[in-house]
Amino acid sequence: MEVSDMKRDLSVTLSGVTLQNPVVPASGCFGFGYGMAEFYDIDILGSISFKGTTRDSRFGNPLPRVAECASGLINSVGLQNPGIDMVIAEELPKMRAVFHQPIIANISGFAIDEYVECCEKIDKEEQVAIIELNVSCPNVHGGGMSFGTCCESVAEVVKEVKKVITKPLYVKLTPNVTDIVSIGRSAVEAGADGLCLINTLLGMRIDVKTRRPVIANRMGGFSGHAVFPVAVRMVNQVAHACGVPVIGCGGVSSARDVIEMMMAGATAVEVGAANLINPYACKEIVENLPVEMEALGISSLSEIIGIV
Repeated sequence: MEVSDMKRDLSVTLSGVTLQNPVVPASGCFGFGYGMAEFYDIDILGSISFKGTTRDSRFGNPLPRVAECASGLINSVGLQNPGIDMVIAEELPKMRAVFHQPIIANISGFAIDEYVECCEKIDKEEQVAIIELNVSCPNVHGGGMSFGTCCESVAEVVKEVKKVITKPLYVKLTPNVTDIVSIGRSAVEAGADGLCLINTLLGMRIDVKTRRPVIANRMGGFSGHAVFPVAVRMVNQVAHACGVPVIGCGGVSSARDVIEMMMAGATAVEVGAANLINPYACKEIVENLPVEMEALGISSLSEIIGIV
């Protein structure tokens, strides 16, 4: 049978969780999904990583907190969210009404006890299939340095969270480190079931007329298509070195980007900034994946994971 005659298999599996396809809107770029359901049937997605959630409600950083760039954007939103209890009581029921696939819960915190409390609560939610730990938050008990920039801090938070959850734990890694492989290994050795990378790079824009930073917080997370080659490189390094499933993220904006990221070692792929430019980005990627697979002679996406 010719490859063109075959039904293309888009399904992937993350730590025992099967997704109908690898396309996952990234945390912070899709809210809790139900708002996007007004544009298209979001049930076509593999999963959704919902908006980063903390123990307490947060307004976020002062305005302005977004700056455009030639091939991306810088944001310093500051984890604006209603807090874990409101997410469970109000946001997840609205999400469940329009989305019936497995959910990835993105959890953030500023101290280990916050991570533990939030993860323990979200672990009880049936539709939540994977917990995604954002370790790019400042560690208030560690001088403000991000948990994710220190092997010891990553290991400590992973060990404590694993004690209170039953769902697979994926750690979202920051690229703002000297050696991302060491950070990934520390997370895995501490018990992480998988890894997600990359989070945003650190960037800055200056308004040359006012001679002031564009963002009130001066610096923020740089994302968008410009970071894609960095993300592919880091995914490839970590996937080969750490021996656990990887969710690739960073600058993905097309079906061919998804395939490239999977060839680098990703099992699933998160799409972030592209959703802010085009609300139909994920829909178009899902629809175009079989077309790209046929053009490239791929019958099943699982066969290309980590082939490079």
